Amino acid sequence: MNYQEATDRLELILSQLEEGKKSVDELSDLVKEASELVKFCKTKLKNTEEEIQKAFDEA
Repeated sequence: MNYQEATDRLELILSQLEEGKKSVDELSDLVKEASELVKFCKTKLKNTEEEIQKAFDEA
């Protein structure tokens, strides 16, 4: 999964949560998935920032 796919999935989850038509179990699963996706995105952003900084430092 890449960053764009993760953010797209997060947007879909958010729209599903906003609809309010999910059971408690489905809500729990969606929130867990969203949490993992947010962690993935944060890590990806941090790594990208470090790579950019390293490239600038080497230049």
